[in-house]
Parts: sequence; C-alpha cells; structure tokens
Amino acid sequence: MSIKTNIEALRDTMAEEMRRDPSIIITGEDVGQRGGVFRATEGLYAEFGPSRVIDSPLSELSIVGVGIGMALNGIRPICEIQFADFIFPAFNQIVSEAAKMRYRSNSQFTVPMVIRAPYGGGISGALYHSQSIEAFFAHVPGLRGRAQHALRHRRPPAHRAAQPGPGALPGAQEAVPVDQGGGARRALLRPHWQGHVARPGDDLTVISYGLMLHESLKAAAALAGEGSPRR
Repeated sequence: MSIKTNIEALRDTMAEEMRRDPSIIITGEDVGQRGGVFRATEGLYAEFGPSRVIDSPLSELSIVGVGIGMALNGIRPICEIQFADFIFPAFNQIVSEAAKMRYRSNSQFTVPMVIRAPYGGGISGALYHSQSIEAFFAHVPGLRGRAQHALRHRRPPAHRAAQPGPGALPGAQEAVPVDQGGGARRALLRPHWQGHVARPGDDLTVISYGLMLHESLKAAAALAGEGSPRR
C-alpha cells in the first residue's frame, strides 16, 4: 500500500490509463505545461506531449462541446473544468447531449468521455470557487462516476469524476493499492455504484465522499473516544 493524496491518486490513475490506452487525451484550461491549478495533471504534458495534454481556450462550453465531438470520433477525452462552479455554461452539453447521445441514437453512438472538476470549499475562494454542485449531475440518467471505471468502460455514456478538493489538498490522504507493475492506483475498477465501508460499526451509518469522508472519520473517532453509553 502507498499513502497518496486524492490529487496524487487521480494523477497516477490518469497517467496509468493514458499509457494503457493511446486514445485517451486530457484537455482543459492550464492542464498542459502548468500542470493544472491544483497540479492534477503535473508531469503529464512532459510524458505525453501537447497532442494528448491540450490547453484549451477559456470556455467551459467549448471544452465539453469539443470533448463530445472527440468522443464521437474515437477519442476518449478527459475534460477538466478548472473549478466545478464554472461548469454551468456547459450544462446543456452535458445533460442534453453527452448524457443522452446513446439513448437518442439507439446505441449507434456513444460518448466515452470523462468530465473532471474540483469541488467544495477550503481555499477561501468564495463565489464561483467553492460550491459543491455534483448533486445536479448525480440525478441525470446517462452520467456515471469513478474515473478509472469510466476510462475502461468500452461502451459508456458520459462520465463525471468529481475531484475531491480544493479543500482536500492539504491533509486528505488514503492508502492506495499498488499494482504488480509498481504503479500506485485506487481500486476503482469495482462497479461504480458500490460504496466502500471506511469504518465498520453498529450504531450509526454516515454516507459521505471526498473531503467529508475524512471529516466524518474524525468525528467518529472523537465520539468513540468519549465512550458515551448507547441510547
């Protein structure tokens, strides 16, 4: 096992999948030589070059729209939205086009793309930089989760990978399985609807993800230390 932050695990997953599948590319604002504003793509431009790690114009509508076109033509794009709050200009492309393409074409066309965005507070970003908007898309038929599952699914609709951050960056770390080839990656190949029991117990069920998973574990540890009697 290897201890990784969410960003490190995500970066390793993307690099592993890009080595495995030459049709996977990354596009978005500042994903190239800068390595992304949260360094999620750091080092990938140097390894894969400008034809596979592509800096986009400052237009979320364009990033997703071009990604849909790529996906319809044999490319498997990972489209980064710099902050999840900025995704709304592309809402129609995601909900009305990418998510529904397979259904509306009777499976003649699919959109094997991943849309990735950091969400949540933690950096004092205020308006447009701190919202958790992933629940909007969790209710849309045709959208799925989990980055690695999305990248290996051969006939998928569009996928979303909510990147836990920016507040998760400083201290949220987890043990990550190491594969036989030495590469660190998450165990994301289980079906995307399966959860993970982070702390077994008998008294209370807390369902969470991302940074709030770690906050929930801290709260559970604090309560367990109090030794309060059951009610």
